[in-house]
Amino acid sequence: MNKVSIKGSLFLSLFLLSGVLFAQDPIGSETVTVIKPYTPEVGDANKIRESPVRADSVDLEKKPVKYSIFSVPVASTFTPSKGRATTVERSRPVKVYDNYASLGFGNYTNVLAEFYSNLEVNRSDNFGIYLRHNSSQGGIDGVVLENKFYDTEMNLSYTSRNRDMGWKTEVGGEHQLFNWYGLDPSANLSDNQIAAIDPKQNYYSVYAGGEVELYDSFFDNAEATFRHTGDSYKTAENHLDATGTFEFNIADELITTNIYADILNMKFEETYFNSASGMDHTFMNFGINPSLLVLRDDLTLDLGLAFFYSLDAENSDNNFYIYPRVSASYRLAGEYFTAYAGIEGDLEQNTYYNFVQQNPYVSPNTEIRPTNKEYNGYVGAKGKLSNSIGYNLRGSYISELDKSLFRRNPYGSIDNDNDYTYGNSFNVRYDDVRTLSVFGELSVDVNRDFRLAINAEAFDYSTDTETEAWNLPDLKASLTADYQITEKWYAGTNIFYVGERKDLRSFGDPQLMDTAPETINLDSYLDLNAHLGYRFNDQLSAFVKGSNLLNNDYMRWTNFQVQGLQVLAGVTYKFDFQ
Repeated sequence: MNKVSIKGSLFLSLFLLSGVLFAQDPIGSETVTVIKPYTPEVGDANKIRESPVRADSVDLEKKPVKYSIFSVPVASTFTPSKGRATTVERSRPVKVYDNYASLGFGNYTNVLAEFYSNLEVNRSDNFGIYLRHNSSQGGIDGVVLENKFYDTEMNLSYTSRNRDMGWKTEVGGEHQLFNWYGLDPSANLSDNQIAAIDPKQNYYSVYAGGEVELYDSFFDNAEATFRHTGDSYKTAENHLDATGTFEFNIADELITTNIYADILNMKFEETYFNSASGMDHTFMNFGINPSLLVLRDDLTLDLGLAFFYSLDAENSDNNFYIYPRVSASYRLAGEYFTAYAGIEGDLEQNTYYNFVQQNPYVSPNTEIRPTNKEYNGYVGAKGKLSNSIGYNLRGSYISELDKSLFRRNPYGSIDNDNDYTYGNSFNVRYDDVRTLSVFGELSVDVNRDFRLAINAEAFDYSTDTETEAWNLPDLKASLTADYQITEKWYAGTNIFYVGERKDLRSFGDPQLMDTAPETINLDSYLDLNAHLGYRFNDQLSAFVKGSNLLNNDYMRWTNFQVQGLQVLAGVTYKFDFQ
């Protein structure tokens, strides 16, 4: 052992011995004085790092792993097939034929025939032929005079269209035969008197017309028709009716101007009962109708006025008329509710041809004059109750000056040699009539196979000089339905109702005081019609039509009883010449 180690050990032993001795002394009591109160403070803490640093003395290195696949070939008979796109099944489009012919026969020896042909001259031009015939040999129960009728019309047309314009011309003719068979039962005619009456009346009509439409021009379209009408009593009527339309767009607003020209020349050879000569009528009416169409979201407003000048050449009388033509509609609930209103007026030229189409039993010495339709004010609402049900409600008030009314001619005139002066014909009376009407319509379009429409309109008339609004009904209603039963079968029905009308029974000359004139009521009537058809193929089909299926012996005009139950069957064939 060396000296340094001995000395260190001695020093350490002395140090430990002194400490022990010192710890054995007793602790005395002392007073502690607090100079400053204790005020603890929060010191800053060291924030732990979000991404601590790894300090590892042992860092093992990952060894790469290598994989190997032991591939063994396997025999397989699976062969993948190519995918196909799914196709939509489409129905075959219906073939449209350019020509058709229809022929049918029924009781009362009724014949119905129609023929139409559309010949393509070139890609833009077409030539059309239309022929229609409807006739009956009569045979109405209880009628003592001949009551057959014929109605035949032929029309030839030529149509052309190109990029800038389209035009059409047409010529045609019409022949109608009717009989004044409505004798008054109270006339008490003898068999010889009845046998001497020839009630036959023939109407002839030929016409020519044309129309033109420009696609990119302020001159929008124009059309004109000239018609000559005659009858078995040497009546001659020439009527020219022409209209033209101009359209301008100014500040995104459409301004439309319509121009009218209506010229009528009429001559009756027949005397008006005791008058010494026939009657001549010549009217020339010219009009212009500017209007402004305003479209604002759901609001449509049409503001216009119509100005007419009318010349009665035979009486050297002329008049100037101004009519309002204002209408508006507003969609309050989209397609479900649209309110509309308007007030419109017009000058309507009456013609002998139009009277015959309304009442073929009019006498060939009827006074002709225009009707001053002062205004037609209406308000209504239309829309949809659902996606398949639509409605239209309208109320209107119409004021017409010189409105035409059909009234039966009196029996027993001074000159009773004519076959239409036995109370079996009608003349035209003119009066100022105000009409209040309420109209309602409901249409049901369930699907493409079933459609139904119902409408009704009630009227209330007020006259000025005539005691009644002759032969105008107080109510009209109709129901129309079409049903595609299957691909081959189809059917439809039409029901219409006409309310009561009033007419006058009188005896004596109309220029003198009638003796015991009597207002009579024509009963209301209901007429039920239906049809049923079967399509053998796209070209050939057969049909059956029934008229007046309720077999009501009603009268459309006083003493003119209609045919009873009528059934007509026929076929329709569609074809192409190529």
